[in-house]
Amino acid sequence: MKLAKYSFGTGDRFGLQGSAQLEAITMAKAAGVELAIVWNKSQREHGIVGTVPADVRREADAAVRAAGDDIPYHVDADHINLTNVDAFIEPSDFFTIDVADFIGKKAADADLADFVARFSRYNGRLLIEGIAEPLSVTSERLAAIAEKYLFAVQQAASIYRHIETKKGPGLFITEVSMDETAEPQTPDELFFILAAIALHHIPVQTIAPKFTGRFNKGVDYQGDVSRFNQEFSDDVCVIRRAVTDFGLPADLKLSVHSGSDKFSIYPGIRRAITSHNAGVHIKTAGTTWLEELIGLAEAGGEAAEMVKKIYAAGYGRFEELCQPYATVIDINRGALPKPETVAAWPPNRLARAIRHDQSCPDYDRNLRQLLHVGYKVAAELGEVYLVALQTHREMVGKHVRDNLFLRHIKPLFL
Repeated sequence: MKLAKYSFGTGDRFGLQGSAQLEAITMAKAAGVELAIVWNKSQREHGIVGTVPADVRREADAAVRAAGDDIPYHVDADHINLTNVDAFIEPSDFFTIDVADFIGKKAADADLADFVARFSRYNGRLLIEGIAEPLSVTSERLAAIAEKYLFAVQQAASIYRHIETKKGPGLFITEVSMDETAEPQTPDELFFILAAIALHHIPVQTIAPKFTGRFNKGVDYQGDVSRFNQEFSDDVCVIRRAVTDFGLPADLKLSVHSGSDKFSIYPGIRRAITSHNAGVHIKTAGTTWLEELIGLAEAGGEAAEMVKKIYAAGYGRFEELCQPYATVIDINRGALPKPETVAAWPPNRLARAIRHDQSCPDYDRNLRQLLHVGYKVAAELGEVYLVALQTHREMVGKHVRDNLFLRHIKPLFL
């Protein structure tokens, strides 16, 4: 099974926006760019919303059948490990193997020594086409990289083999994720991580490194954009060389996690994939849930009042809702509007505060981030929230579709 050159991961907290999301992919195809759509939902999200991985498969299959179009699609077992993968195995055909927790743990001494011996042929100045400065490689540097990453790759191999015994070889797509860690991987680290992945026979099709800067949920990239652009381009070049040297899958590509709403880095990503003729996987998630809230706000009446109540509850449960996402949000709690202030806003004012339009003076990045992690409140409303989405499905669906196509897909690929 092969992933398309360009792929777009979409999250759907409540499982009702699959058709609207697919419309955005269909619009891209009509404009000349074919994207595979990858529906993703993590174990944490399933637990909060009260769904199971098979629900995502049902939603994806139903959306594609209803569209009647030949769109490549997949269902992602998002950020899995050996403790939770089994529930995802049957309905999923894309597995994001998350090994961030194993980075920094040492492999066996014999394995470390073997790794250094195998790749000491690169000692010296390693020239990689497209990267201005050659990489400096020494046995000491190889040992340091191996001590930091080899055990993590070994764990990825164990998880991959477990999935393979259940699914069968070649019947699923493998991604290795190292993005949820403190420090970005340097080009030489990425090169030898890929060497280790090849050594352990993982047919990886996408890899999600940690990039410089902050990829906070639901808001724009925070960091040095020019530095990110250079880093992304360098990583593309490293992958191209690693594919040649280590026999990795020819379609191996970078994956950008928490890629939704990172508007400032989209031009750099587009330049890099165009100039290097490279693929990319962009993973989004909560942006769809926020578009649901925008659509409900604009619907007015009881729907808008429900959005205000969700915000008020989130405001009062700040620590509970934010703690699981502490590393990927940055909320100035003191700047959050009071619930009574929000309660007095007209529907369009509420929608403008949530919508990610940085040119709008009413946009509120703090409110938006709190709502992003506040989907638990909507989940607790149960049928009340779901019925509201169904009642206003045309308005909500339009926001979901247009957000993905106009703000995400178009600047990245068109």
